[in-house]
Amino acid sequence: MPKLKTHKGLRARVRLTKNGKVVRRHAGKSHLMAHKRGKKVRQLRRDAAVSKAETRDISRCLAYKPN
Repeated sequence: MPKLKTHKGLRARVRLTKNGKVVRRHAGKSHLMAHKRGKKVRQLRRDAAVSKAETRDISRCLAYKPN
């Protein structure tokens, strides 16, 4: 069976933590920030954990299984 290929677009957008969780950036923070509340902008700075259901799909696309 041939090697599995990593989905390069997904690899650039997510990363794994030491505990095996998949972490992503929030959407909606690239531009048009002037009308958003300061609280919202601060919340968008933090990384978000991916749900367990999506973690399973992401692990298939990354060709290796998160711990």
